[in-house]
Amino acid sequence: MKIATINILIFCLLMVSCKSNKELDREDAFRQIQEGRQYPKVIDYDIYCGDPQHAKKVLDAGLETTGLLTVRRTQKLGEIGSPLIHFTDKAQPYLLPTPEKDRSSNIQKVKIGEEQLLEVTGIKTGQSGKDAIVEYTTSYKNLTPFSILVSTDYKQNASRKANFSLHDDGWKLEK
Repeated sequence: MKIATINILIFCLLMVSCKSNKELDREDAFRQIQEGRQYPKVIDYDIYCGDPQHAKKVLDAGLETTGLLTVRRTQKLGEIGSPLIHFTDKAQPYLLPTPEKDRSSNIQKVKIGEEQLLEVTGIKTGQSGKDAIVEYTTSYKNLTPFSILVSTDYKQNASRKANFSLHDDGWKLEK
C-alpha cells in the first residue's frame, strides 16, 4: 500500500513539473496586444483625387456640401489625370501624411477614425499548453466626416483574434 501511495505521489509530482505553471492571463494579453498591434490605431482611407468615380463618390456622400472639399465637374482632354478633388482648409485636420509615390499619383490619405482595444474576451490554450488563441474586441472612436466613404459599420464592436506562444521567458504575441 505504501509503494502504491509513493508511486502515485511521484506520478503527480512528475505531472505537475512537466506542466507549465504560467498561464496567459487577460491583463498580460491585453497589454501585449495593445503594444504589439499598436492600439489605438488610426484608420485611413485613400482618396484618388484624379479619378472621376471617386469624385462622384465624394459628391454623393455630401462632402462638398459640408465644405470639406471641392470637386471640379468638367475636365478638358489635356487635363485628364489632374486632380478633380481639392481639399479645403476645413479638411486639413483629417488629412494624413501621404507617401510621395501616392502624392505623385494624386492620392490623398484621410483619417476615418481610430480603432481602440476594448477588452480580451477569451483565451483558449492549445493542447500542448505552448500556444494560445486570444479573442478580443475593438471599437471605433473619433470618427471623421470621411467615414461615410467606407461601408464598414463603425457602431458595432469588432471581434478579433491574436495568436500567442509560450517561450522560456513567458508568453509572446505572434506577429
